[in-house]
Amino acid sequence: MIALPFLHSFSSAFGGTVPGAAKPARRLVMMYAPNGLVRRCFFPGEEKSELPEFVGGFAADKFKNEKRHRNEPGIYPVTLTETMQPLSAHTSDITLVTGLDRTYKDGQDVHAQGASCYLTSVSPEQAAAQNMAHPNGRSLDQVIGDHVGHSTVFNTLEISCNGFTTGKEDIYFDNISWYGPDRIAPSIKDPKKLYDRLFMADSYRTHVTDVTDLMLADAKSLSRKLGRDDRETIGGFMEMIRDVEVRIARLQKLVATADAKIPTNEILPRGEYIRLQADLMLLALQMGITNVCTFMLGPERWESPMLYEGVFDKPVNHHTMTHNQKGDGYKGVQKIDAFHMQQYAYVLQRMKEIKEPDGTSLLDNSLVTYGAGLGDGSTHQYFDLPLIVAGTGQQQIKQGRFIQCKGGTLNSNMWLSLAQLMGVEMKQYADSSGVISDLWT
Repeated sequence: MIALPFLHSFSSAFGGTVPGAAKPARRLVMMYAPNGLVRRCFFPGEEKSELPEFVGGFAADKFKNEKRHRNEPGIYPVTLTETMQPLSAHTSDITLVTGLDRTYKDGQDVHAQGASCYLTSVSPEQAAAQNMAHPNGRSLDQVIGDHVGHSTVFNTLEISCNGFTTGKEDIYFDNISWYGPDRIAPSIKDPKKLYDRLFMADSYRTHVTDVTDLMLADAKSLSRKLGRDDRETIGGFMEMIRDVEVRIARLQKLVATADAKIPTNEILPRGEYIRLQADLMLLALQMGITNVCTFMLGPERWESPMLYEGVFDKPVNHHTMTHNQKGDGYKGVQKIDAFHMQQYAYVLQRMKEIKEPDGTSLLDNSLVTYGAGLGDGSTHQYFDLPLIVAGTGQQQIKQGRFIQCKGGTLNSNMWLSLAQLMGVEMKQYADSSGVISDLWT
């Protein structure tokens, strides 16, 4: 059994409405980019800024006072920088927010703290000093899921695009979601496992070798009773289900036939892998399996080469590249930044195409963020963090803008804002001092 998208032919049986039909649920998707990014190619007005020196150890905010970008707070039109070019078809759907800082405290590796504390906004040391449970009890996605997840199968869904099966770093480098103090909310990395979790119990797999054969046959019978538009809707939906299974099989074959001398998951084309995970997430949102998702495009640090198809002809080490930006070194890193932005643009486009029962799109009813735990992969800074917010959350946000916050605005203020936009009644989150009021229409 699988939940179908809304079909108008069903509603016509009830005089054009479905008894008890409700307004579409609000959804939240938080996409995370690892290892920071190249500032001069992402932040408007920094195109000719000085290339950063490598800053290691615990000196994440060493140059905070002298290196901070001095912006002029206000609201401006969106300017697409080099890295943001893949969003050219979505300028009216996004808001770029700059000037956000996360308070930093020595004592935990900068990459580990960047990821594990991204959605908690406090470090273990800060939590201990304030007698708070680390990491802040529950991460933002879990807090929101507690309030809006009661009508779905899963309160939250955690997805990662780190395909490595052997651990190279501890969990703090590879996780942004927490149920509570040191209780990881494990992300699903394998598309096959994600598919199985969303659509079938393990025992069911022993009885049905290819569930889509039955679904497509059943759908064909049903479609004869539907109107033309609904036939197209259900046809497209079933094709998407079928396409997901075909793509999973193709990736499994790639791994199975890989050179045994190469860690097998390194040869997975990153774009194909990320988009497959994204499509599974979108199916879960469309079918009401969950309303809150976190999506890691990759792990922090994790010294491993990955294949960015269409960008480099062989696997490259993203983390190492971020530490060598001098000269033309930044150009290779920027290509990965743009590659990640292409995946974000893909998600937004798909969400615009998916229609809800009331005729709005999935994106109309969602908030979709894109950000990083580090402001720069070379300096490991925790100030001037990048963030893009897409969707209106049901007309709550006016999009197509560039909001420059006063430098030093806490990113926990943004998390508090998102919680309120999702309908959570709370006045403070972590070390927040207020909301980003300019977000609201």
